[in-house]
Amino acid sequence: MDVLFGNEEDFTATLGVEIEGGGDDFTYLHASSYDSMLRRVAELYPNLKLIATTLRTAHTATKNDWGAITLYEGKTIHVPQRPLEILDRVGGGDSFASGLIYGFLAGKDAQWAVQCGVAHGALAMTTPGDTSMATLSDVEAVMRGGSARIAR
Repeated sequence: MDVLFGNEEDFTATLGVEIEGGGDDFTYLHASSYDSMLRRVAELYPNLKLIATTLRTAHTATKNDWGAITLYEGKTIHVPQRPLEILDRVGGGDSFASGLIYGFLAGKDAQWAVQCGVAHGALAMTTPGDTSMATLSDVEAVMRGGSARIAR
């Protein structure tokens, strides 16, 4: 499957596709702006089956809202942002991507895969370092609405 992961700045800088309503700081953008941007990317690169981006509103360095929007085979999958208290932001996007990829490799549907990516990214950012040590049961607990803090 041909996939593309990136954020609004990546799509603008590398593909020349700007997001509607995006200022220099990308402080807050509505999900519909992301959907429109992903659809323009899909028009430019019709072989892509999946285009995914995380949604982050950074209120402070430690208080972020976190979610994702994905265009999969022409359909939008949106996991709304939830408040998250960040411990170490490094690795959140990579963990989102690995959680989403895991979902597909495990034979789950696209909605489950995107939710898995969001949950895994959240867990990665609430623990020190850039590598998630979360278990599948930790990820699934967050997917069910639990806290991103790992129970010890």
